[in-house]
Amino acid sequence: MRLIIAEKHSVGQAIAQALDGRVEKYDGYMQVGDDLVTWAQGHLVDLAAPDEYNDHDWGKWSLDTLPIDPTPAWQWKVSREKSADRQYKVIAGLMRRNDVESLVNACDPDREGEAIFRRIVAYAGIDKPMRRLWVASLEEDAIRDALVSMKDESDYRGLADAAMIRAKADWLIGMNASRAYSLVYNARFTVGRVQTPTLAMIVDRDRRIAGHVAQPYWKVVAPMGGWKLTGERLDKREDAETLLRIVNAPDFRFGIFAVERKQRHDAPPRLYDLTNLQKDMSRLHGLTAACTLAALQALYEKRLTTYPRTDSQYVTTADLETLRGLTEGDRRVEGFIDPDVKPNQPRLELTVNDAKVAGHTAILPTMQADARALDELGEDERLVLTRVVRRMWEAVGEDYVHDTTMVIANIDPHWCEKHPDEGRFLSEGECRFISRSDQPVSLGWHAIERAKPQEDLDDDNDMAGNIIPANLATGVSIAPIPHGGATLSEGQTKPPKPFTEATLLAAMEHASRWVEDKELKAALDDDESHSGGIGTPATRADVIEKLIRTGYVARKGKQLRSTRQGQSLIDVIAPRLKDVALTADMERQLSQVEHNHADPTQVEMEFRDLAAGIPSDAQNTVQQDHVQTKTRNTESFGDCPRCGKPVIKSGKVFQCSTNRREKQPDGTWKTMEGCGWRAWTTIAGKTVTDSAMRGLLAGQKISLKGFTSRKGSKFDATLLVDKDKGIVFDFGK
Repeated sequence: MRLIIAEKHSVGQAIAQALDGRVEKYDGYMQVGDDLVTWAQGHLVDLAAPDEYNDHDWGKWSLDTLPIDPTPAWQWKVSREKSADRQYKVIAGLMRRNDVESLVNACDPDREGEAIFRRIVAYAGIDKPMRRLWVASLEEDAIRDALVSMKDESDYRGLADAAMIRAKADWLIGMNASRAYSLVYNARFTVGRVQTPTLAMIVDRDRRIAGHVAQPYWKVVAPMGGWKLTGERLDKREDAETLLRIVNAPDFRFGIFAVERKQRHDAPPRLYDLTNLQKDMSRLHGLTAACTLAALQALYEKRLTTYPRTDSQYVTTADLETLRGLTEGDRRVEGFIDPDVKPNQPRLELTVNDAKVAGHTAILPTMQADARALDELGEDERLVLTRVVRRMWEAVGEDYVHDTTMVIANIDPHWCEKHPDEGRFLSEGECRFISRSDQPVSLGWHAIERAKPQEDLDDDNDMAGNIIPANLATGVSIAPIPHGGATLSEGQTKPPKPFTEATLLAAMEHASRWVEDKELKAALDDDESHSGGIGTPATRADVIEKLIRTGYVARKGKQLRSTRQGQSLIDVIAPRLKDVALTADMERQLSQVEHNHADPTQVEMEFRDLAAGIPSDAQNTVQQDHVQTKTRNTESFGDCPRCGKPVIKSGKVFQCSTNRREKQPDGTWKTMEGCGWRAWTTIAGKTVTDSAMRGLLAGQKISLKGFTSRKGSKFDATLLVDKDKGIVFDFGK
């Protein structure tokens, strides 16, 4: 008898259906012939919390108990999530059956999937032969092929070691840093190996925006009859006015210094990995990274897409026939793309790069994805599946061909000879004018998705409407049309743009951009076996959501902005704990362990040493002006809508942290200091949860359902934050 352990119930069902035989269902597992199939519910076995170590006084938050390090006696526990202990007992009981001779790890084919399986086996104390089912698609043929080609579980030791080191490192750094900085500053800080450097990037961007001082500039724009020449930015208005006067002279002429014409062929984009799909879904449809991942995971479990948590944008040579089948016929045309833009001869070879596929191929639709499947999906799933299919067609499409022209002009030398006094105080560079045009010849892959996200458009688009004459040549002399029609365009330098989820994901993916050390930068950019970023495709969405849940970051439309609490943490945290370079290098080392290129023991020791030094760093570098004197709960739920200070929870009330109250002779309480903003946690019998309050203060409406009117009718209500009244109702119909 063979026991197959999947990560989720839906995956277990797909595997059972792919086996040869009748599926018999039991409580917590299925049987198909000589195979038993069961499933976990994510991480059934987790690291124990500090207060669960009975031989240590770690339940007490004290600097005297730091640093915390359970090595070598790490303790594990069965998860306390709903039904987790029950399912663990089912799996453990099946593994211990005498007729079960071997185990199959069918958990998700990634680092965390490996961890889930190995923790269950180790906690149950099982020692039986184990094989690894490594499958990126839940289609029956793919599962059957993978069952035939399974490898011994020992071949994935590097993956298991990396998962174990990552879990312990996150525990050690998170526990020691969160406790140390919370105790030193009398605050409630949450520190993470990946989330804190990510927060540091957001805080740095927000502060550069806040500190930006707009500088004015001016450009002279000359009409040329169907196109225009635009001058360089000039910092002094008087220089711009001098140049404008020259260009508007009755006999003025430009000398064309250069005309560069090129026909460009833009190759198709690569297939999607998870991060790039999340970025595009954010830009095109406003979906959060977490929503995109959830939708893609659901599509995977419905057998409509391949494995979601991949960092590869290619397929292997062995996958070519599968891709060929996906692009044949019209099943993935109808409902997805305009039939007229389907590539006549899909260039499948563009998607193949065996060296760039370390574990999982790029995200693809499956053979079951068609228009009928779209009709049965929710909105997010439908949008994601459509985008995945369109990217497949884009990736095998024709080049986008377009003609580009750039013209460089200056004041005609002959005109200068006639007017020797004009412009003598302006340099040649200040008198330079440029015009560009970009005309499509063949849309190619661009025709698949014509709509462009608004935020990608250039605010200073000097090419708009330009049609540069085909006979314009270098060395000619031409006059503006009409004479005297040049104008002065005034602008201001702009600050960096706030992070959106798309741009933050890109920053996390390409962390080497924030690294100055040349050797480390080169190592991070060498992406043969790692992404060169902080976090992984599977974890980045959760990191962003955790920053929002903890109140360090707030969503404001599409923007992600740091809160006062988040900025406060970055102000006091040790430089190395917010250093993008350090965290990216740790990810690189984990990847090296995964691919058997680094000693796991040595890497784990480095991470332990880092964690051990955190408490002393926090005490030795304390900034007294950031130490909070109050000992009450200081966890912030967001910025006060009235004054911008942190909102905290006090008993059954959310209130601004500036408020100081005194009890009056009549027993009532009066706000003596602060802005006075308060809101009750319970309104009309409905509880406003902590997470809902964070959402409200971040500008999100929170819906409560099931109110009953005096006449007994049911209706819904929406909560809104009012700066004067606290929480108010917007009643539904």
